[in-house]
Amino acid sequence: MNASDILKYGHFTVLGAVKDLPEADWQTGGVCGVWSVKQIIAHLASFEQLLVEILENLSGSTPSPVLERYKADILTFNDAEVAVRQDLSVAQAMAEYETLHAQTVTLLAQVPAARRREEGILPWYGAEYDLDDFLVYTYYGHKREHCAQIAVFRDRISR
Repeated sequence: MNASDILKYGHFTVLGAVKDLPEADWQTGGVCGVWSVKQIIAHLASFEQLLVEILENLSGSTPSPVLERYKADILTFNDAEVAVRQDLSVAQAMAEYETLHAQTVTLLAQVPAARRREEGILPWYGAEYDLDDFLVYTYYGHKREHCAQIAVFRDRISR
């Protein structure tokens, strides 16, 4: 498994899902529950911020307020992180997502491949999982799921 490719292809999936979507359609709710496309991007940005903290922690850096909120209650985490970003414009939401994604790519490159494959590297995620597993399930799969919802929304509005 190539962790860099996991991040790259997940990111390309997001970019493809929103490519040429008219700005007015970014604000329409109901794409994922009550969330709009902009709120999905805000949600994905919060997960990029989470990954930044996780990768920084693998290098010994602390504290981790985003990770602590995530571990405490993921449902509250999701809604709170989207709410914090509610006043962002579409361009700002996308810029935050892309900036944080670029940070994750840079930080991941600093984690040796052997370290990424250590089972239990994220003890709160599960003793049998390594970082690559976490990236596939929590990042790549997560982005694919939300991008599929955006695709269904785009089909529904036929634009």
